[in-house]
Amino acid sequence: MKITFYGHASLGIKVGGKHILVDPFISANPLAEHIDIDNLKADYILLTHAHGDHILDVESIAKRTNAIIVSNAEIAGYYAAKGLQTHPMNHGGSWNFDFGKVKYVNAVHSSSFPDGTYGGNPGGFVIEGEHKNIYIAGDTALTMDMKLIPMRTKLDLAILPIGNNFTMDVEDAIVASDFVECDKILGYHYDTFGYIEINHEEAIRKFFDKGKDLMLLEIGDSIEL
Repeated sequence: MKITFYGHASLGIKVGGKHILVDPFISANPLAEHIDIDNLKADYILLTHAHGDHILDVESIAKRTNAIIVSNAEIAGYYAAKGLQTHPMNHGGSWNFDFGKVKYVNAVHSSSFPDGTYGGNPGGFVIEGEHKNIYIAGDTALTMDMKLIPMRTKLDLAILPIGNNFTMDVEDAIVASDFVECDKILGYHYDTFGYIEINHEEAIRKFFDKGKDLMLLEIGDSIEL
């Protein structure tokens, strides 16, 4: 499983021979100006919620690649009405795709499209690949629901927001990593706007002091599990 960070909360995942994009907000992110969305491959696009900083590039990428958009029923319906391929889900439900099993789990946040359309309830994803399992928290507060995840799935990586203000901060993300029983963390949803700028060295040290590994990738860089 190869995971690429495209800035903010945007990810690329290559697993089982398939290419997955998560929450593509790239073209309007000045920190990601070196990423050309027209070169990104996508068989699936996973969307945690409907906010503009998570769905900006969905339509252009989906139209070009014919990717299947996977999200809650309301978001899937929104894009299906535009003629795009979708797979609707809802909280607690899972589906066996051709790259692995995906479960849509709870997140505590809000969700509406930039045009005001209701975007359903926000969520996160647990992906069980052939060899590795990951949790993508989406935009969320710290929530006790996270404790349910390791009851079903042993995680190899947790991808957690750490920017504060709109989501968890570093300290809450450390607790979240305890809840999901995973000490290998990829941080995201930070630095894009003034509200969510963080001190990288301090964040890494705080995780290290708790015996955990926080990775903060440069935009465009990847890790392999």
